[in-house]
Amino acid sequence: MIALGDIYKVVEAMAPLYFALGLGYGSVRWWRFFTAEQCGAINTLGVCFSMPFFTFDFVVRADPYAMNYRVIAADAVTKLLAVLAAAVWARCAKAKAGAYSWSITGFSLGAYNNTLVVGVPLLDAMYGKWAQDLIVQIAVVQAIVWFPLLLLAFELRKAWVVGGGVSSLSATMAHDDGSTSSDDDRARRVEPVSHSDVEVDLDVEAAPPTGGRRIRLWLMASTVGMKLARNPNVYASVLGVAWACIAYRYVRTPGIVTGSLQVMSRTGTGMSMFSMGLFMAQQERIVACGGGLAALGMVLRFVAGPLAALAGAGAVAFGLRGDVLRFVIIQAALPQSIASFVFAKEYGLHADVLSTGYIWNFGLFARTHRVLRSSRHRV
Repeated sequence: MIALGDIYKVVEAMAPLYFALGLGYGSVRWWRFFTAEQCGAINTLGVCFSMPFFTFDFVVRADPYAMNYRVIAADAVTKLLAVLAAAVWARCAKAKAGAYSWSITGFSLGAYNNTLVVGVPLLDAMYGKWAQDLIVQIAVVQAIVWFPLLLLAFELRKAWVVGGGVSSLSATMAHDDGSTSSDDDRARRVEPVSHSDVEVDLDVEAAPPTGGRRIRLWLMASTVGMKLARNPNVYASVLGVAWACIAYRYVRTPGIVTGSLQVMSRTGTGMSMFSMGLFMAQQERIVACGGGLAALGMVLRFVAGPLAALAGAGAVAFGLRGDVLRFVIIQAALPQSIASFVFAKEYGLHADVLSTGYIWNFGLFARTHRVLRSSRHRV
């Protein structure tokens, strides 16, 4: 049973998040400090600076030689099940506007959880130091593997849906090969689109059936690859793993480097929550996406996520039993990741759904957590 002091530890970790969110909300709603353009610039600051430094800082703190690969594999299967479900749904609903876009949002809600801010204090209180180490390992893999894949999905959607297909890809390729101009800033920023955006179906375009499709796919792969290569969040993850492999085997990170990283990394979570508050203040109501979509987000986060974890982690091949199995299921029911909102806001895709989900899913998480804890001796 979790003691009252352990519950306080979780609340103590969560309260500063809402403090930053409240400041962001009040800065626009009541004090009128920022315009809409300035709010977008603040979010870009978080995406391009705060989040990469935050990712690099905690990735280099994790020992890559002490990973629990069975737990990592179980979490990977859980997320792959979410990817498969989103892909099947998008394929079956491809005639509907926004099917691919909603599959990305559904994957963000169902697969990405708040491992560090909420997961570390909660699971440490429930199971002890070994659970804290495991949740940090899951957070590292989420940062270096799954977030880059999410960014890849965003870039693919941008290239085909927002960009308008092959013509925009060719223009982008020509621009990337030429001189830099003000359009380079637009390549890093994505203008928001409505929820009813119309998807581009690769199989029904009126281009040549084989050669034309290969050219389109090559243009898309080249453009998206260059965009990801320039994304600070991607190479922050790669460099973090590379340096961790060196630091834990050969030489420790110098104090001057650690201090320089922490100056920026400490702003990562606060800047993300502040940006969420700015976004919420620009909406007409707190539940910006409506009750139906908010309820759908809750189902994806607290029902689909744990069920996928149970299906993946319960596989005989991984041999997870007892507290480790319960740990994997509970971490899948953690509130959603802050970074998923930040990326959705930057790419203009259903940020209202993710912001509403983040606000309300802490309350539902408390109830879900009681149910999971009550079944602790029955799993």
